[in-house]
Amino acid sequence: MTLDARLVARTASIADALEELYPDVRCELDFTTPFELLVATILSAQCTDKRVNLVTPALFARFPDARAMAVAPKDELEALIRSTGFYHNKAKSLVGASRLLVEKFGGVVPHTMPELLGLPGVARKTGNVILGTAFEHEDGIAVDTHVTRLSQRLGLSKEDDPVKIERDLCALLPRPRWTRTGHQIIWHGRRVCDAKAPRCDECSLAPVCPSAFKIMKGAKPKVGRKRLPKKAAENR
Repeated sequence: MTLDARLVARTASIADALEELYPDVRCELDFTTPFELLVATILSAQCTDKRVNLVTPALFARFPDARAMAVAPKDELEALIRSTGFYHNKAKSLVGASRLLVEKFGGVVPHTMPELLGLPGVARKTGNVILGTAFEHEDGIAVDTHVTRLSQRLGLSKEDDPVKIERDLCALLPRPRWTRTGHQIIWHGRRVCDAKAPRCDECSLAPVCPSAFKIMKGAKPKVGRKRLPKKAAENR
C-alpha cells in the first residue's frame, strides 16, 4: 500500500490537534477489570456509553466475574441489562462468553485478537477496545460509528467497511497512537462533529478537513447513524 506523503502529514496534524483538544482522553465506559470492560463493550452495541454506565454498577455487583456471569439466571440477567437494547442477544453473548472464559481461559480475559474473536458477542471493534484499553496492546483501532463518520469526513478513508477503515487508519498513524487517537476521534465525534449537525464553525480541525462547512451549507451528510439489524449489532 503506497501512502500519499501529504495525506500522512495531514493525518499527523489531525492527530496532534486531537491530542491538544483531548489530552485527558479515555474510554468512556466505566470498568475496573478487563472482564468488566468486555461486558460493558458488548452492552454498548447500539447503545450509548452513558446508558451502559448506568446499568453496569448493579450488574457487576451481582455478577462480578466470568464465573458468576457464566451461571447467571437468564431472566435476572436480562432484567438488569434490558435498557441497553437487544437484551436477549446480549444476555446470551455475556453468558456464552463467560462460560468460554471459564472453560478455556481459567476465567481470565485473553490477550490476543484471535482468542477474543472466539468469544460470543466479540468482533474486531470489541477486541480492539479490550486489547488497547485494558491491556495497552496496540493491535488496531476500534471503528465505531463516530470513527467511520470522521474518517470519511476528514478524508482519511473512502471505505464503508469497518475493517477496511481500520486498515487505512492504522497505515496512516504510528502504532503507539492507535488506541489513543481512536478514542480522541470518538470524543470529537460526540462533542463537535455530530452526524447531522457538525459544528464546523467551532472545530479546530476545520482547516484540515475537506468536509468542513459543506454540511452546514445544506449538503446532506454522507455518513450518519444507521440502525443495524439484530444479527449485526454485536459487531458494533
